[in-house]
Amino acid sequence: MSRTIALLGSTGSIGTMTLDVVQSHPEEFRVATLAAGRNIDLLLLQIEQFRPEIVSVADEAGRDAVRARFGSQVEVLTGLEGLIACATHPDVDVVVTAVVGSVGLLPTMKALEAGKDIALANKETLVAAGHLVMELAQAKGCAILPVDSEHSAIYQCLHRERPVDVDRIILTASGGSFRDKTREEMQVATVSGALNHPNWAMGAKITVDSATLMNKGLEVIEAHWLFGMPYDRIDVVVHPESIVHSLVEFVDGSVLAQLGSPDMRIPIQYALAYPNRLPAPFKRLNLLEVGQLHFRAPDFERFPLLRMCFEAGKAGGSMPTVLNAANEVANELFRKEQIGFLDIERTVERVMDRHTLHTHPSLEDVMAADSWARQQALEVVRDLETGGR
Repeated sequence: MSRTIALLGSTGSIGTMTLDVVQSHPEEFRVATLAAGRNIDLLLLQIEQFRPEIVSVADEAGRDAVRARFGSQVEVLTGLEGLIACATHPDVDVVVTAVVGSVGLLPTMKALEAGKDIALANKETLVAAGHLVMELAQAKGCAILPVDSEHSAIYQCLHRERPVDVDRIILTASGGSFRDKTREEMQVATVSGALNHPNWAMGAKITVDSATLMNKGLEVIEAHWLFGMPYDRIDVVVHPESIVHSLVEFVDGSVLAQLGSPDMRIPIQYALAYPNRLPAPFKRLNLLEVGQLHFRAPDFERFPLLRMCFEAGKAGGSMPTVLNAANEVANELFRKEQIGFLDIERTVERVMDRHTLHTHPSLEDVMAADSWARQQALEVVRDLETGGR
């Protein structure tokens, strides 16, 4: 049976690959709504091809451009209101949350309230408010299907397994653009260097997060909420080839792994088609071509943001919200070349140190902590600029 999709973040890397999947299986999927930011030229092409009923854009300039091209053929909304309208459209079966950052939280919550399944590519939603999101999904009977390759791998390995039989989950990490760099080399790292990921084609924010290993740390917190796994039973292993996407170890010592080519369209299609599997025109894995697979322990000294993510997750409450918000600010400032690469971790750590933990945050508390952390991050950056490194 065909599934109707809302796609939040249609012009980003996950969004465009989601539309590749839809295009490959037009009999299985229909796009009802598209939400984009400011890449209006690409959005116009997507509207022409997929003919959504509602489109959301970042601002009035984008709205005017869409209306000038399509007139009344499509309803055009802006901002958070537009994201929520796209996510809650009555015809939608599954919402693909491919926006970047905590902006995805409220649309996801509203989609769950409306009874929509979620294909989750926006890990920050669970980092900021995992307790609220998972509770709401359970109450509404909605599925949260992971799109991240690592969590998709774990989801597949856990299929029909009893939770009591699971000993630990093992997230693999590519190691990012600087996996073999020294701290001295990272001190003078450039934005172009950070964005030169060896394996994956991703957006700028997530690629920088991969270079700091913050992305893997956020995935640890995401895995905690998705699979109900304590942090002391979640491990990270650096796997440069990105062929083994993650593993699950069981109490009898058996280990299941999911392997595949490093192509995000594979986990996207799995999430959209679940519980079925569809043929895919993507490149198949050839282990003879790969030849060897390598694994090593992560270096928490060279990449302290991974350590901070474990600490924030174990602290719980509002601390992961603060960690994520501070990182979003610092990551963006680095991409704008306003701070250095290692200033990202300095900013996050100092904001976390300043935070007074709220142990059981409501949605309003989460939003307040997010706002507070962003302001604090800017203050920390000003301190760094005046010599407080």
